[in-house]
Amino acid sequence: MMGGQVPILVLKEGTERETGRNAQKKNIEVAKAIADAVRTTLGPKGMDKMLVDSLGDIVITNDGATILKEIDVAHPAAKMMVEVAKSQDTEVGDGTTSSVVLSGELLKVAEELLDQNVHPTVITNGYRLAAEKALEILPELGVKVDNDEILKEIAMTAMTGKNVGDSKDYLSDIAVKAVRAVAEEMDGKTVVDVDNIKVEKKQGGGIHDTVLIDGIILDKEKVHPRMPKRVENAKIALINTGFEVKKTEISAKIQINKPEDIQAFLDQEAEEIRKMVEKVKEVGANVVFCQKAIDDMAQHYMAKYGIYAVRRIKKSDMEKLAKATGAKIVTNLDDLSADDLGYAAVVEERKIGDDNMTFVTGCKNPKSVSILIRGGTEHVVDEVERALHDALKVVAVALEDGVAVPGGGATEVELAMKLREYAPSVGGREQLAIEKFADALEIIPRTLAENAGLDAIDIMMKLKAEHQKGNKHAGVDVFEGKISDMLGNKVIEPMRVKKQAVESATEVATMILRIDDVIAAKGSDKGGKGPGPEGGMPGGMGGMGGMGGGMPGMM
Repeated sequence: MMGGQVPILVLKEGTERETGRNAQKKNIEVAKAIADAVRTTLGPKGMDKMLVDSLGDIVITNDGATILKEIDVAHPAAKMMVEVAKSQDTEVGDGTTSSVVLSGELLKVAEELLDQNVHPTVITNGYRLAAEKALEILPELGVKVDNDEILKEIAMTAMTGKNVGDSKDYLSDIAVKAVRAVAEEMDGKTVVDVDNIKVEKKQGGGIHDTVLIDGIILDKEKVHPRMPKRVENAKIALINTGFEVKKTEISAKIQINKPEDIQAFLDQEAEEIRKMVEKVKEVGANVVFCQKAIDDMAQHYMAKYGIYAVRRIKKSDMEKLAKATGAKIVTNLDDLSADDLGYAAVVEERKIGDDNMTFVTGCKNPKSVSILIRGGTEHVVDEVERALHDALKVVAVALEDGVAVPGGGATEVELAMKLREYAPSVGGREQLAIEKFADALEIIPRTLAENAGLDAIDIMMKLKAEHQKGNKHAGVDVFEGKISDMLGNKVIEPMRVKKQAVESATEVATMILRIDDVIAAKGSDKGGKGPGPEGGMPGGMGGMGGMGGGMPGMM
């Protein structure tokens, strides 16, 4: 609005607008704040965060994705950063903190270029070229994943720094065995679906009481006390329909004139149900897992025939049972045949903690397995579950890709060095952006050193010197406080973790850099959660630029 002109209202009253350099500055500030929130959790010596939600539930973790999911961010740029962590988590399970810290750092160094009047488009082009080059260099740093020992080291690296203490070795063993069990060959490629590993958690015992079951654990008990507690050589029927008398589709009335007709009617119902159970017995099944209800009468007959039955099982668990036991899920009881039955050596009810659970074990070549997590307190069990989630995911992607790279900042420093060699060949102003990209990559080893209480400048100088000499596996040994060979130290990560981190960090950084205008609608008066300041802006659009107090802050 120039020279005393009357402001023309284009946007709705109360709308806030931030344009140009101002908008970029704000967005970069927010992204840096998010990165700083999780930065101290990076690495084996990272600290934990205690998150308390509005209901007073507590989460204690240093898993980047969990922290960002739990805190309620309001600023749109902050939400974009949370998405980076989410996509990293679903794709590769680990490296969530790294990807967020890297995104923040890419924006931070871009700000220095913006101050020198380098156009955002030039920076984003440079970043894109740098990311492409980095992904080209990555495979050269890789080592082949061809045995369980390397897979175990990868699992242990993913769990270091998570609150599982001395149990990493034990848990990584479980992770590798579980992934090996569910790995399948498809078109000559190994495919691992981690969803086929069922994780059940029960408070009590210690972390070392965590077990891998070659079958499925159900958090359910048998439906009738007279049923056997343990069935050996179980022939398992998976049934998707209820053991109860079906109601008619149309509304029907039955008129009864004599008292004995009531009994005949009830007997008829009981007979229907008995036939259903007879059918199951005829086929030779001695264990029934039912997705729907099992009528009291049906329970009575099943108990009489010594059949172990569990009802109301989740659809996803039914599918896992089918994969583990080789049974087929049957929707119509009349179609049930001996071929549809699955096999398990033992189906039994065990008391774990306060609850009875059903264990289906000793399956032949199960394509779905279970892990029962135990731990002293609820928070320990939750944190073990998060650590195992990361471990299972990284072992799975390492097995699929067959390539791993050194951790401990070794990969990032090597990429940064190679990118600095590559930058002059691009020339122009993009060269500046590529060099800044290289600077940003070094935030990972620097943060590892800082979190371990080491002298970051000193460590970075020594680290770069080692890489200049050609030691491309040299990284920060945070336990000894020196530089050492990461492969020798068994600090190793799947290549896909690094690839995904570079890709998603670059994408979100370039996306935020290209925003030069933030138009925020006035929030609704109810609850006052909208992006505008409290109660809208007085007097038309008075003072449009002032978005400082407008956009909600972090957390």
